[in-house]
Amino acid sequence: MADIEFMRGGPRLDRRRALQLAGASALASVAPFGVARAAPRPIKIGLVTPTTGPLAPLAEADEFILQGVRAAFKNGLANPAGTFPIEILVKDSQSNPNRAAEVAGELILQDGIDLMVVGATPENSNPVCDQCELNGVPCISTTTPWQPWFFGRGGDPAKGFQWTYHYFWGIEDILEVFTSIWKQVDTNKKVGLFLANDGDGNAWGDPKLGLPPLLTKMGFTVFDPGRFQPLSQDFSAQIAAYKKAGVEILCGVPIPPDFINFWKQARQQGFRPKVVTMGKAYSFPSVVDSMGDLANGLSQELWWTPANPFKSSLTGITSPQLADGYEAATGRQWNGAIGFVHSMFEVAADVIKRAKDPSDKASLRDAIVATNLATIVGRVDWSKGPMKNVCKTPLVAGQWVKGDKWPHDLIVVANTEAPEIPVAAKPIAIPY
Repeated sequence: MADIEFMRGGPRLDRRRALQLAGASALASVAPFGVARAAPRPIKIGLVTPTTGPLAPLAEADEFILQGVRAAFKNGLANPAGTFPIEILVKDSQSNPNRAAEVAGELILQDGIDLMVVGATPENSNPVCDQCELNGVPCISTTTPWQPWFFGRGGDPAKGFQWTYHYFWGIEDILEVFTSIWKQVDTNKKVGLFLANDGDGNAWGDPKLGLPPLLTKMGFTVFDPGRFQPLSQDFSAQIAAYKKAGVEILCGVPIPPDFINFWKQARQQGFRPKVVTMGKAYSFPSVVDSMGDLANGLSQELWWTPANPFKSSLTGITSPQLADGYEAATGRQWNGAIGFVHSMFEVAADVIKRAKDPSDKASLRDAIVATNLATIVGRVDWSKGPMKNVCKTPLVAGQWVKGDKWPHDLIVVANTEAPEIPVAAKPIAIPY
């Protein structure tokens, strides 16, 4: 007790002991905070994708892209608030809108995701986006024309949405791309619509907002036999109607099984339009190859191509390098979804890096709104519209021709919407 002097009934510390104890007290007060300061928690990104079902070709590149993205995320993403580990949780929608909504709800309510990414047509993306909007989860979506995404979800142009943001092209771009093909082929300008009773078909065929009034203004005669039910087996009525109307140009946006059935029956029944330009129906080599020579000359919009002069903001890989890597790793031909699947994670990573608090959903949403990013599919910038929550990416026209390395090649035949992407050849009439 040499350091303590009793005075007035209580202990008094000498100066030396007081300093020692003060130092120990300071260390004790600091240590718990140092130990308790946890590393940033993982940020969870949800992905709903049609791994199985009729939309499965849209998910062909998922495994390859996810492998590369997870490698890019292995050390986390740096944000001013710290370096955040990233987890990607994937659910199969089975190409069913109800299932898409169900698994989106699981990701949100059970898995506790912070951010959702989704694409693969309105049937997959819209129900997922609706779940995110309902539950206040920021969502980045793509590979759905913006009109069926926005208006198909009951969007109000004056209000927009709070939590869901979309980048892709629209029906106005499809119109420009399709007609840029048709104007270069000698036809009677009679256009037949081949549209299903689904989100895309109803949006494209809308008498006020869809293709009919726009094509009419451009000097084309439009023939619309009405909507057919998805996964129909007999298209004899539509074929007979097209033949009677003298249709030489056919366009639509059916799922692959419907177009394949229709096109085989059309050839058998002698319907031979000069131009067939479809969205979604045969955008993937696996679908085209299944048709053999019946695919020669079919044309479409081309979302992304190795000819694009763009590179990834996440990995620095160029468009041709991404396509070559996919083909080498999978033994399959590149397809237009590859770039967009990759780009969803580019945008997600950029948002997480810029968010004031990546663990806060409102902060992530605010970072989405402020996005201005050059990606492998072009620039993503929601400040320019054409509508709140929507921004557009470049689009060109493609045509399937006999290939060298692969049975068929999809080449660029018109680039009026994106002159920075080079044209490989002029479009030709279907060679019967």
